[in-house]
Amino acid sequence: MTYDSCGYLLYVLGFETGNYGIIFGHYYIKKRVFFMAEFVHLHNHTEYSLLDGACRLTNDKGKPGELFNLIAKEYKMPALAITDHGNMYGAMEFYWAAKESGIKPIIGCEVYVAPKSRFDKSAEKISEEGGNYNHLTLLAKDFKGYQNLMHIVSIGFTEGFYYKPRVDKEVLRKYADGIIAMSGCLAGEVAANLLKGNAVKAETAAAEYRDIFGKDNFYIEIMDNGLEDQQRIIPGLIELSKKTAIPLVATNDCHFLKKEDAAIHDILI
Repeated sequence: MTYDSCGYLLYVLGFETGNYGIIFGHYYIKKRVFFMAEFVHLHNHTEYSLLDGACRLTNDKGKPGELFNLIAKEYKMPALAITDHGNMYGAMEFYWAAKESGIKPIIGCEVYVAPKSRFDKSAEKISEEGGNYNHLTLLAKDFKGYQNLMHIVSIGFTEGFYYKPRVDKEVLRKYADGIIAMSGCLAGEVAANLLKGNAVKAETAAAEYRDIFGKDNFYIEIMDNGLEDQQRIIPGLIELSKKTAIPLVATNDCHFLKKEDAAIHDILI
């Protein structure tokens, strides 16, 4: 028996049987999956996404912070992922805070992927829109995946660091076992090519990541934070998913907890 789209992703992350409805933009997908809440955040940036994330893991007394109170008590979500930019500094603090809050911790990282080799450190301009890296969201689905994720992140610092701790597809292939990958935000290779109007390159990139991680371990990430560029590529992402049979997963690329925290986040960055 197989489960497609968000259903299979949450199944392999270890949730119990339930019905799952997920909304993104004007699209609604209802899937049969293995957990009880309506949504689980799989793309989140904590204070360890340095000068970018504003979600604190623990309070001044070392107890689980407001993030976990919101997820566990107000939103009643059974799990939460950590996917900080290029590092796993907060992994253990996140793990214990989640466990104390009765939430299943999902350890991950949003890595920076060099377009060619991690050893290629040219003098080209660095930009968030691309150039010397793209974003890719990785989640450990088991202990082997956690070990491999540590290998990947460490290599980003020891071998690929150039403005950011970058890895390349050679590293991803070597340490793909036990890892689920999602295509990332607007700075991901798939989304960035769609923004440039190059659907062929977007499809090629998606197919390559599927080959690296396996057909059941790569997902096209779709999000709607109200950004114009996101709205532009949502139809293209959906069409790409249909064409390639690579399932969609909805995320929210969270950098702060509440709408009223936006001004504070602007100061941070």
